[in-house]
Amino acid sequence: MEVRRWKDLPWEEVTPDISRKIITGSNEMIAQVFLRKGAVVPEHAHASEQITYILEGALQFRLGGQELVVRAGEVLVIPPDVPHEATALEDTLDVDVFSPIRRDWLDRTDSYFRAKPAQG
Repeated sequence: MEVRRWKDLPWEEVTPDISRKIITGSNEMIAQVFLRKGAVVPEHAHASEQITYILEGALQFRLGGQELVVRAGEVLVIPPDVPHEATALEDTLDVDVFSPIRRDWLDRTDSYFRAKPAQG
């Protein structure tokens, strides 16, 4: 058994507009994610089920051919292998829970975050 405090964990800068803190157990992972207004999480999919709880702000998601806005106090469940992307409509703090653990987040191979958007 272990008690961890979010305030004691350093923020990892994923992009200039997205930072996160991660805690893992044996089978699940929880993360605090901060997204500045306008930050984009590019479309991606993963084998993990994802539960996203918005603490502050709002995210616009595109998934499964739908668009929806998830605001503070709301929770979104994303099934495994469903392509999705998100845009921060305002400065947003969320908590993401993943099962199984996202190894790409732990070993920093989550390259979709770092991909440059196509120039149009």
